Amino acid sequence: MKKYLSIVAIFSCLLLGIPSVVLLKSAAYSPKPSKTTSSSPQSATATATSNTPAKTVPITDTYLVLDITTGEVTEISVRDYIIGSVCAEMPATFHEEALKAQAIASHTYAERQKIRELENPTPELGGAYFSNDSSKYQAYFTQNQAKQFYGDNYDLYYSKISAAVDEVINEILVYEDVPIIAAFHSLSTGKTESAENAWGSSVDYLVPVDSSHDILAPKYLEEYRFTPQEISERLKSAYPNITLNGEESEWIKIDEKTESETVKSVSVGGISITGMDFRAIFSLRSAAFDIKYENSLFTITTKGYGHGVGMSQYGANSMANEGKTYEQILMHYYKGAEIVKTK
Repeated sequence: MKKYLSIVAIFSCLLLGIPSVVLLKSAAYSPKPSKTTSSSPQSATATATSNTPAKTVPITDTYLVLDITTGEVTEISVRDYIIGSVCAEMPATFHEEALKAQAIASHTYAERQKIRELENPTPELGGAYFSNDSSKYQAYFTQNQAKQFYGDNYDLYYSKISAAVDEVINEILVYEDVPIIAAFHSLSTGKTESAENAWGSSVDYLVPVDSSHDILAPKYLEEYRFTPQEISERLKSAYPNITLNGEESEWIKIDEKTESETVKSVSVGGISITGMDFRAIFSLRSAAFDIKYENSLFTITTKGYGHGVGMSQYGANSMANEGKTYEQILMHYYKGAEIVKTK
């Protein structure tokens, strides 16, 4: 079994409003209906773990979830948890095959996190495997939350998602017999990002793949405008010792981008920071961005939504609409992984 290096979860940003636990939470187009946003981050999306789970821990029928509002740990059936997660992570209007792919990704995330907690318990969880805090873990709706979110469409949408989950309830993704880091995000730049570029550690099955339909998605491009004062205040709040002198047009320079267009490094006031950190400071939809200065304003234009690693939810829906199955979708985005039965 390969030992993967620690992956830094930087998702406080990811969910952009977003996707699941991600950071950007305010997009008009949000493939993740919940207040979270993977891609969160990640958002869950899906959070990468720092240790490799043992493959001897059995699959159970329930999960222990900490309710951060009450402080109580509740036991939830795997089925109810996955349904609630798909409700929170992907629009119910998406194709059934995309919903199935999301269900398996969400299930895999939960299994990996459960194994991690059984091996190395997090004190704050009080024995739970994860909590309903979408800024730290995969997003999840209770049935009552789903009712509030869907309103008059509740019966239709909840039934649709439940049916999709029931078809794949006994399937997860593994690599070398271990549940994978099932990272997913709302929308890529047209090509997904590698775990190495996003988080600093390579993962065999989290590599760039084509997701070109993403460029046709609503809100693929998003613009943010900041005055020099706003730029200065945010940067100095994050880096108190930063110095912003000279021409304002020279304050920020993009130094390097990846092939997937994620900004790797940015020079600001004489220091170099990562694109992910820059994204967090300015609450951007993604770390794939361009910057220009004119008419005394900085304009930052982002591409995509989320960290860009793993499955693009919009891309999954586009593939499903073209007739691809959930198996084909998952094998496309998680190269080398395999789908296995849990019972």
